[in-house]
Amino acid sequence: GLCSKEIEEALAEARIDVGVHSAKDLATILPDGLILPVFLEREDIRDAFVSLTADTLDDLPRGARFGTSSIRRAAQIRRHRPDLEIVPFRGNVDTRLRKLADGIADATLLAVAGLNRLGRAEEIRSVLDPAWFPPAPAQGAIAIECRESDGRAIELVAALDHAPTATAVAAERAMLRELDGSCRTAIGVVTDLTGSRIAMKGEVLSPDGDAWVEEEIDGLAADAAAVGAELGRSLRARAGPDLMARIGG
Repeated sequence: GLCSKEIEEALAEARIDVGVHSAKDLATILPDGLILPVFLEREDIRDAFVSLTADTLDDLPRGARFGTSSIRRAAQIRRHRPDLEIVPFRGNVDTRLRKLADGIADATLLAVAGLNRLGRAEEIRSVLDPAWFPPAPAQGAIAIECRESDGRAIELVAALDHAPTATAVAAERAMLRELDGSCRTAIGVVTDLTGSRIAMKGEVLSPDGDAWVEEEIDGLAADAAAVGAELGRSLRARAGPDLMARIGG
């Protein structure tokens, strides 16, 4: 919730009427009186591999420096390429690309959705298969937040809602809530909607990437939040107290 705090404070104080967020940045429990009535149509959920020297993750030489400050991405990289050196890599897209040019790291991961929205898709060298690198819950989705009591604002933004995105994000946020997860935990998920059914694959990893559990579930899309919550409980049970303690959940 750190990324959304200032906007949510302005909403609560009625200094603004609508907040717009990257949905993956939102806490699973909203401040009292605030709701998410609308999710815009979801962009690409995948992570993009960005480098000036390699086309894919597998092309990086042993010992190469991989820049990321995402706990999830670092854990997934360590799981698949434990030989790489993870280096801190913060900042907006331009800052991170400049750090690559300055040689601070040999490669990084950025959300495909963010690069597409910024018109920077040409920076993508390859995309990671979400079956192997599940993205963060709600990645690629834009959420609109309003005061629950502000019927006028809710009515004005209602036409922007994309029902399939809202369904998928509701399931993923419910999973995350059961795991007590945040941007400081290594949790990934992929959700597919087919007709009236929803299918999810989630994973929880230790920060060093040497321990993880995966689980799949499916159910009725109409029960998306319940399906997501059940996936979260199943992952927690499979992880056990030791792994959950390691991820901070």
